[in-house]
Amino acid sequence: MEVFNVLLPIFTEYGYLAVFTMLLVCGFGVPVPEDVTLVTGGVIAGLGYADVHTMFAVGMAGVMIGDGLVFLVGRYQGERVMRWGWVRRLITPERFEAAQGAFEKYGRWVMFVARFLPGLRTPVFFTAGMTRRVSFGTWFLMDGVAALISVPIWVYLGYFGARNFDWMFAILHRFQYGIFALLGIGAVVLGVMWWRKRRAARGQA
Repeated sequence: MEVFNVLLPIFTEYGYLAVFTMLLVCGFGVPVPEDVTLVTGGVIAGLGYADVHTMFAVGMAGVMIGDGLVFLVGRYQGERVMRWGWVRRLITPERFEAAQGAFEKYGRWVMFVARFLPGLRTPVFFTAGMTRRVSFGTWFLMDGVAALISVPIWVYLGYFGARNFDWMFAILHRFQYGIFALLGIGAVVLGVMWWRKRRAARGQA
């Protein structure tokens, strides 16, 4: 709610440019919730300061370009960037190892899941680029499909809740809990599949 109150007057004043810029910043791991950013963009459209469909397009561009820059920086400047102090604080050795472990267990689906997990999104995309575990096309497909789910949910929620904040934030929290529940179920399913695959491989050895 505090972040929303800070973003709303800025977005109202500067419109699409402010939303796009903030989403780029979110892509690099700055602790500003992406969902609140998109919802706030939808709110200013609902209040008549922007067109909601254009805001959706801006939201898609912002999240995809932001995520893509993280991936490409990891791919072409990963080792150099990892020597920077603020990057080491953002992508700690523990987060880097966790991201690599997730790739080992879940493969490319990690990138789909990471779109919904702000704390892991930047380390996962950076690691994907730096370790060259996936191609740019695979990253673009997985992140793009996930963004096509998340971005319209948040933008249009803000649009329809622009004149009823209590209802909007209640739905926002329900969506957040629902997404985490679905991701938890998905992680369990993928974990079981990985365990069975590994067990079968051991049996054939």
